[in-house]
Amino acid sequence: MRLRLIPREEKFFDMFVQQAENVLVGAKQLQDLLENYVDLDQKRMLIEKTESVGDEIAHSILEKLNTTFITPMDREDIHELTAALDDILDLIHATAQRLHLYGVREIRPDAVKLSHIILRASDEIVELIKDLDKMKNPKGMKERWIEVNRLENEGDAVSRAAIAELFEKEANPIEVIKWKELYEHLETAIDKCEDAANIVEAVCLKNA
Repeated sequence: MRLRLIPREEKFFDMFVQQAENVLVGAKQLQDLLENYVDLDQKRMLIEKTESVGDEIAHSILEKLNTTFITPMDREDIHELTAALDDILDLIHATAQRLHLYGVREIRPDAVKLSHIILRASDEIVELIKDLDKMKNPKGMKERWIEVNRLENEGDAVSRAAIAELFEKEANPIEVIKWKELYEHLETAIDKCEDAANIVEAVCLKNA
């Protein structure tokens, strides 16, 4: 067995868990906003605060990356996972902001469906990242990244159907523009969940 003369910095795992749990908070706040579309300004500010916390965690991870000699996983994987998790929150925040900017008065059912998928995918991401330190023996992790991939496919189907219905049934072109962009933001947030799961899968495969 080789001796490790310089210890690896394992705190990255704790920071990733913190970041993933903050993403889950944002996903819950988004679902609450879309399901109970009242007090928009207050709920929007809560999401903005959560997104700011996410930015701080991402900055701390990258700052630690720049000052750590030996990392527990490849540097590019740390950078990419940090970016993917941060992007999920950015898209959640952008959705809440656009609801305010566009003066949306009523939430469409497909937007609520997409928020449910974001929440389920975020929950899977938290559990995946909690097990990331077991990358050499990723028992049980495979089912979770497969589930995130399935949820991404589900999100694609909901988004496509929602946009098709929008063009077919919505007579107001301004509403079409607004909601097409909102659906795309929500669907892209699910894509970023899949990106995070794929990065975790790649890390496990490289270290198995």
